[in-house]
Amino acid sequence: MKTVIMAGGSGSRLWPLSRELYPKQFLSLAETQTMLQATLHRVRELSDQRPMVICNEEHRFIVAEQLRGVGQKAEILLEPAGRNTAPAIALAALRACCDGEDPLLLVLAADHAIEDEEQFRKQVEVARPLAEEGDLVTFGIVANAAETGYGYIRRGAPRGAGYRVAEFVEKPDLKRARTYLSSGDYYWNSGIFLFRASRYLEELERFRPDIMEACRRAMVETYEDLDFLRINQPAFVECPSESIDFAVMEKTRNAVMVPLDTGWSDVGSWSSLWQLCRKDSVGNAVHGDVMSQDTTGSMVHACSRLVVTIGLKDMVVVETPDAVLVADKQRAQEVKGVVDELRSQGRTEYARSREVYRPWGRYDSIDQGGRYQVKRITVNPGAKLSVQMHHHRAEHWIVVSGTALVRRDEEAILLTENESTYIPVGVVHSLENPGKIPLELIEVQSGSYLGEDDIVRFEDKYGRN
Repeated sequence: MKTVIMAGGSGSRLWPLSRELYPKQFLSLAETQTMLQATLHRVRELSDQRPMVICNEEHRFIVAEQLRGVGQKAEILLEPAGRNTAPAIALAALRACCDGEDPLLLVLAADHAIEDEEQFRKQVEVARPLAEEGDLVTFGIVANAAETGYGYIRRGAPRGAGYRVAEFVEKPDLKRARTYLSSGDYYWNSGIFLFRASRYLEELERFRPDIMEACRRAMVETYEDLDFLRINQPAFVECPSESIDFAVMEKTRNAVMVPLDTGWSDVGSWSSLWQLCRKDSVGNAVHGDVMSQDTTGSMVHACSRLVVTIGLKDMVVVETPDAVLVADKQRAQEVKGVVDELRSQGRTEYARSREVYRPWGRYDSIDQGGRYQVKRITVNPGAKLSVQMHHHRAEHWIVVSGTALVRRDEEAILLTENESTYIPVGVVHSLENPGKIPLELIEVQSGSYLGEDDIVRFEDKYGRN
């Protein structure tokens, strides 16, 4: 068995904590590990093969760093463009079969939460014989509420430890969801699958040969780039976008559903996250520096400062350094509309927060004005920024902790705590952390233009242009 973890998606319903460039699967929400790391841990005992993580170009270094953070080796397959789950899983299946092997694929999302992980693993093993016989197994969550935010699966005749799939149902209204719940024949659609790689490819070829052909062409010219596997971009961009449910599962005669009762959640909103979190005696889920008076049943999340609430009931309050959300918990799904509006207005808050992650570390834009910007920069041990120059800005670096190796044209300088240097406009320079601990420094930029695109790269160890 080989696990395939899909780590795409923007997690827009958990804005402002989750952003397009750093979405929820890379955040620590209900536990200390990130959701991606928790998913990797959940499936580790199920297979001795390296897992495969599918992500996009923007997230590749975040994925690599989070894998290193838990000592996990994996194949990281890069999607050149988002084309939904049917093509993504096809890429994984083609890759899994490339050396003459044909493993079972356990396909799951990186941004789901499961409370009873032991029971989850047991149910995967229960489903294994069905997949080995050629069935395409999906896992149906035992419904405990009339949820309108999930698709449903109606069970049919018994099949081994599961049931034939009688029908996939789109997200219902509340009245219909209550009918589904009372019938006992409907399960939430988890988006978790188990099947042999070749069987998925056969069914995709049968029902969506256009997707199959585009993915096959995309996998003809693959090459490794650092930790990543790249595919043929022009071929994949031409691939139609379709979910596995529409492309295959709703059409195949071999769809089987195995029940899963493990405390599953897709963490698709602040209200669902509130349900997962530990709460105090009056039902508040609190994170960070929070002071609450006469507040009940609420989610209060503070990232960078003191947040005080008075007289709130069933509310969501989320504070980040650059945005604050205040919403009725019952309307938390509507946050996605806010993100869409921010995008339509051309505001950057929909995509990125004040803290930005790079392959070498991260930076936080502390302050900025018309002709200056101040950043707090963290460079990981052994990491190096690109050899670069700027046409419009000068930079002043002050080391707070750690050791910095700075190159300015032909000059090399070693700086330690409380030491600084100046990089004039037009000077070719680089910054490296040669030490064993993170390098922390303050960067003060000044000039007529301070945009991130004022970078001319001459050399970059991470392959960026």
